[in-house]
Amino acid sequence: MKNYKLKINGNEYKVDINEVEGQEIKLDVNGTSYVVTVDQEIKQQRKPVASAPRPQVAPAAGGSVQKSNAPAAGSKVTTPLPGTILDVFVNVGDTVKEGQTVVLLEAMKMENNIEADVAGTVKEVKVRKGDSVLEGDVLVVIG
Repeated sequence: MKNYKLKINGNEYKVDINEVEGQEIKLDVNGTSYVVTVDQEIKQQRKPVASAPRPQVAPAAGGSVQKSNAPAAGSKVTTPLPGTILDVFVNVGDTVKEGQTVVLLEAMKMENNIEADVAGTVKEVKVRKGDSVLEGDVLVVIG
């Protein structure tokens, strides 16, 4: 897996490229899975991949993007619109109730409470205060 970090129009995107086969790229952008189809086949170099984290890339220009139907591990709390994380109210291991505010998001100059859609235990927190997020990005995973 290759990891990249891009800054586009002031917004940061963390991209994990999971698989490249022909014209299709399976990747995660800020925690959301996508399948990207590019106009030319990509020649992939076959090298062993180290498991250490590396810098993190947004989809290639000119490619089309569609969401992957990969199964979700736990319930994913996602952002309904792009914005900036003002605060994160939960940590891994916390127990949350359905409807509990887990993240405060600033979008279109308004503060928005992002709530848990299920009760459970926080398995993963994918954002930090100050992060820029896109619509549909995974913020918190609840199991």
